[in-house]
Amino acid sequence: MKGRRILIEPRPDGAAAAALLVEGRLDDLMIDPAADDPAPRPEAVHRAVVGRPMKGVGGVIVELGGGATGFLRGPKPPAPGSRLLVQISGWADPAKAPPVSARLALKGAFAILTPGAPGLNLARSIAEGSGRDALAALASRAMAGAADDLGLILRSLAAEAGEAEIADEIAALRARWEALAAAGASGPAACLEPAPGAAAIARRDWRDRPDEPVDEHPETLAREGVWEMVAELLAPRAPIGQGWMSVEATAALVAIDVDTGGDLTPAAALKANLAAARELPRQLRLRGLGGQVAIDFAPLAKRDRPRIEAALRAALRPDGVDTTLAGWTPLGHLELLRKRARRPLASLPRR
Repeated sequence: MKGRRILIEPRPDGAAAAALLVEGRLDDLMIDPAADDPAPRPEAVHRAVVGRPMKGVGGVIVELGGGATGFLRGPKPPAPGSRLLVQISGWADPAKAPPVSARLALKGAFAILTPGAPGLNLARSIAEGSGRDALAALASRAMAGAADDLGLILRSLAAEAGEAEIADEIAALRARWEALAAAGASGPAACLEPAPGAAAIARRDWRDRPDEPVDEHPETLAREGVWEMVAELLAPRAPIGQGWMSVEATAALVAIDVDTGGDLTPAAALKANLAAARELPRQLRLRGLGGQVAIDFAPLAKRDRPRIEAALRAALRPDGVDTTLAGWTPLGHLELLRKRARRPLASLPRR
């Protein structure tokens, strides 16, 4: 079946796997870790207890509760022993503390509440003339009486929603924040709000319209052949036209190699490199890879580098994972720095 399809497959342990298919092609994938996996998960909110600063690394270790710790980056960490609310901001390598942030973002389908970052903002995708002024007025009314340091962002989906739906969600987000702020002032380190699972994230972040249907069934991913697509992602090689790109995660970085394959035409290298640039964000997203990324393109003239960068930036724009183009190395590799927003696919439970 063509078009966009959101699929959710519950697991017996209460977790789930979710897939977004676009024109029959796997575009996004979320799989919950095993139920007994103790690693703190992105978006979870904790009451943290600050430890001693780590000299030379620009941050401090904080206790999160249950024996877990996090790393809070910043030049002026809070005093040891103080309590503060933090949110897990990414996954960490095994045996390392995950990054945490004292700037929370409470996400809904239509809005994001931003404690400590005041202001009312609308997604840039909500164009002028599509109700932008009315949405701004609605946001102002919904935030009436809020603390001065409490901000709000209206997401793209708000342009397709009714005023009552948006207002109700903003009220719920404000109630969540009030409860967290009250609980975070004192007490031992603890998780105050668990991270959303794959099913919740799929419903919140993947819909193009509020009434977009979701196919939820214990066999839906198997029925649509998603697990076969996932199995293909576990192999390093990904096809790009007549060529391929190899995506391999090492202990230090993610290494990408681009090959023209059987294409022997004069423009083969440029075609393969452009195809790789367009495909790379999808491959990293589906494989759950982040950190340092080094790309070894097929033989590439320096004059063509701006075209490659432009194609990659365009592909990253809708990707949703913070990625920085660090630049070209003397050997001609393009380096990226990508947020570890996903758990590596190879470490997650599968059929």
